[in-house]
Amino acid sequence: MFSYAFMRYAFLASTFIAITCGVVGVYVVARNFSFLAHTLSEIGFAGAAFAVFAGIQPLWGMLIFTLLGALGVGELSKRTDQKESSISAVSALFIGLGVLFLAISGSNSRYATSILFGSIIGVDRQGVTQLIVLSIVVLAITAAIVHPLNFDSFDHIGAAAHHINSAWIGVVFLLLMAMSVSIGSQVVGSLLVFILLTLPASTAQYLGRTIGSMIIWSVSLALIGVWAGLYLGYLTNLPVTFFISIIEVAIYLGVYLTHLARK
Repeated sequence: MFSYAFMRYAFLASTFIAITCGVVGVYVVARNFSFLAHTLSEIGFAGAAFAVFAGIQPLWGMLIFTLLGALGVGELSKRTDQKESSISAVSALFIGLGVLFLAISGSNSRYATSILFGSIIGVDRQGVTQLIVLSIVVLAITAAIVHPLNFDSFDHIGAAAHHINSAWIGVVFLLLMAMSVSIGSQVVGSLLVFILLTLPASTAQYLGRTIGSMIIWSVSLALIGVWAGLYLGYLTNLPVTFFISIIEVAIYLGVYLTHLARK
């Protein structure tokens, strides 16, 4: 399997994707941003489609759209009482834009499918390098703000007591989440990237007792999902995203049902 360059690149890229999504996902779940992560994945689809239309790499289109979208959606959700409705409207708009950009760019359905669901054979050496650099940037920024981010995500009273600027932390985290969506989309696709940002972290809530242990569990489960998914995809020639989804859902349900049984 590792005799093929594209499989080596896919495993290396997916490792950094899993680590990044696993870490950021813990805070996504803690801040109840799962629905927003789903919205950003749809904005990322529009960004990738725009990149195809503009003749640039899909990753950069995703980054531009998700970074601007994160700030826009975050500001919109603070200024309206119908938070979910406003985010749903934004999702619908960007899905429509994504379809439009693909249509006018003349791209075939196979390319559209790779944007939506990812493609392991589309990861080359340059793409891996870009993903690694972006992942390191996200992880470095997260580490730099980890203490105020922990308070703001898990202990609002403590954040106020420590005079933490929650608005500033919120903006930085939105940008981190946007970058994570763009990174994760390269393997699992823009449509299902929220799986890696939510399910491993949701499962980790039942397994970890501290924030650090939840992060370790989340990263470990994300790695299990992408590594096993890539291996099974190689053996069966079926979509990797299918296996990643099934594995993460199965682990979550197993842990959740075990947790219920122990009550």
